[in-house]
Amino acid sequence: MEQDGLPMPRRIWAIIGISFGTALLVLDGAIANVALPTIARELNVSDGVITNVVTVYQLVLVMVLLPFASIGDRIGHRRLYQIGQAVFLVASALCLFATNLPVLLVLRAAQALGAGMALSVSSAMLRQIYPAKNLGSGLGINSVIVASSAALAPTLGGYIVAHIAWHWVFVAAAPLAVISLILGRFLPEPVRRPLNPEWVSGLWSAVTMLLIIGGLQLGAHADNVWLGVVAVGMGVVSAVLLVRRENERENPVVPVDIMRMPAIGLSALAAVTCFISSGALMLALPFRLEQTMGYSPDQVGLLLLPFPLTMLFIAPLAGWLSDRIAPTKLGVTGMAVAVVALALLAMLPGQVSAFAIAWRLALAAVGFGLFFAPNSRLLIGRAPKDRAAAAGGLLSTSRLLGQTMAAVVVGILLSSGLGVGAWPLAVSGALALVSAICSLVRFRSSGKGVKAPAG
Repeated sequence: MEQDGLPMPRRIWAIIGISFGTALLVLDGAIANVALPTIARELNVSDGVITNVVTVYQLVLVMVLLPFASIGDRIGHRRLYQIGQAVFLVASALCLFATNLPVLLVLRAAQALGAGMALSVSSAMLRQIYPAKNLGSGLGINSVIVASSAALAPTLGGYIVAHIAWHWVFVAAAPLAVISLILGRFLPEPVRRPLNPEWVSGLWSAVTMLLIIGGLQLGAHADNVWLGVVAVGMGVVSAVLLVRRENERENPVVPVDIMRMPAIGLSALAAVTCFISSGALMLALPFRLEQTMGYSPDQVGLLLLPFPLTMLFIAPLAGWLSDRIAPTKLGVTGMAVAVVALALLAMLPGQVSAFAIAWRLALAAVGFGLFFAPNSRLLIGRAPKDRAAAAGGLLSTSRLLGQTMAAVVVGILLSSGLGVGAWPLAVSGALALVSAICSLVRFRSSGKGVKAPAG
C-alpha cells in the first residue's frame, strides 16, 4: 500500500527544505523591481528598456513550467528540483560580474530557467510530503511563505541598493537555495517513470507561451499594439493546434487530460481570473492613492501593507479549513467577500483617512485568502498521483498568466485614462465574480471525470 505522506520527523525537514526553496523563487522574482531605476542609471539605459530585467525573467519562467513538469515525471521530481536550484545558484553568482544589460538579461533568463525547473515540480512534492488529509494545511503554509517573501522583497531590495552594489540584488536569494539543497535529501525520493522524451511538445508549448505572453506585454505598450495583437493571434492559433496534438497523447506536456476534469479545469480557470483580480487591485490602487488622493509614495507603500499582512494570517487558516470544509464553500464565500471589499474601495471619495483604506484592503485580503489555498488544494489534490507534476505546473502557469494579464489590464486602463478611478476595481470585482461562478459550476459538476469527494 502506497505511503500517505512522509513519516515524521523527515516530513518536518522536508517542509523546511521546500519552504526555503519556495521563498527563494518568490524573492528572486520580486526583488529586482525596486532596483530598476538604479540599474538603468548605472548601465546607462532608459527606464523603459530596463524593465526587460523583470519581463525576461517572467517570460522564461512561464514558458518552461509545463515542459519541465513533464521532464520531472521522467527523471524524478526531487532530482529536477535540485538541478534547478543548482542552475539558479550558478546564474546568481555570475550576476555579480554583469557589466552590461545584454549579459544581465542572459543571466536573468538562466535564473528563470533554474527557478522554472524547481517550481514546476514543487507542488507535486508538497502532495508527496503531506498526508492527503493535511494537504490543505500544507498549501496554506506554502501560501504564507509566498506572501511573506513577496512582502520582504521590496524592503530587502531597497536596502541592498541603498548600501551595496546593485548586483547583490540578484544574489540575495542564493543562500536560501544553499539551505534548500542541503535539506534536499529529506524530500521525497525521486521516482522515474518510463516515459518517452516529448521534445517537440515541450518546445511547441514554450513557443506558444512566448507568443501569447510576449504579445500581451507588447500590446500593453501603445507603440507596439498591433505587433502585440499579431503575436497573440499567432499564439492562439498555435495553442489550438498544440491542444489537438496533445489530445492524442497518453502523457501530454500540456495537461489537456486532467484539464478535462471539471475539478481541475475549472479550478485552473478560477485561479487565472482570481490572480488577475488581485493583481489588478494591487497594481492600480497605488496610482489612485498617489494621483487622486494625494498620498506620497512612501505613504502608499504603508497603505498597501494591510493586504499582504492580512494574507499572512488568512492563508494558513484557509488551508486548514479546506481540510475540513468543502473548498468550494470557502472559495465562493471568499469571492463574495472580495467583491464587497472591491466595491467599497471603488466607492471611496477623493479624500479619505488611511484607516478607511486599510480596513477595506484587509477585507479584500480576507476574501482572496479564503479562495487561493482551497482552490489550489482542489487542483493539486484531484489530479491522479502520476499527473501531480502536471497539475502543479498548471497551477503555477495559472498564477503567472494571471499576474501577467493583471499588468496588461491595468496598462490598458491607464493608457486609456481610466486607470486612476473606479474602473480597475470594477474590472477586478467582475473577475472575482467569474472565479466564484467557476467554483459553483465546478461544484455542480463534481464527480464527473474524477473520483473524489465533492468540493
